[in-house]
Amino acid sequence: RALPAPEELRGADLIARARHALAHADVVIVSDYLKGAVTRGLVASIVDAAAARKVPVLVDPKIPHIDYYAGTTVVTPNHHEAEIATHMRIRTDDDARKAAKVFIERARCQGVLITRGEHGMSMLDPAGEAHYPAVAREVADVTGAGDTVIATLALSLAAGADLAEAAQLANHAAGIVVGRFGPATVSPAELIAEFGRA
Repeated sequence: RALPAPEELRGADLIARARHALAHADVVIVSDYLKGAVTRGLVASIVDAAAARKVPVLVDPKIPHIDYYAGTTVVTPNHHEAEIATHMRIRTDDDARKAAKVFIERARCQGVLITRGEHGMSMLDPAGEAHYPAVAREVADVTGAGDTVIATLALSLAAGADLAEAAQLANHAAGIVVGRFGPATVSPAELIAEFGRA
């Protein structure tokens, strides 16, 4: 029997490692950097294993891979990525709602959270739709804002929040980090204080 090609071996090893890690996880983030690690087979394997344990799977996407994300819980494109994926302009909440519906149909995911910069975020999932206005008082640097959104979303869901609560927390966390220069983090105390000011 022929030996598997090196890239197949790496793919099988990554799937095995992902499934092992998922056995102990409360939530999964697939952060796709379009570097070859995220494949259709990897995502399908993660989705199957996560479904068996009722673990949410969140995706920070790259649009060329939109067909890979079938069955995932929430995909978090920014508004530029959502526009490319849907061939629609997003300027208003209504535009975002329409684009979100098309995005879900294309990606075959359960829900989508579109980050829209100074216009906040728009979410559509089986529970309904919601629009969250931006909460940043001042924008210094948007570096890492998308990472903050998906990390806060994941941590909130793992802690027992529903998706609407998780999205509100993520929106406030993003509002904090964009007020700082360079990649930034948010502490629980800062996030609690942000809600105290709201």
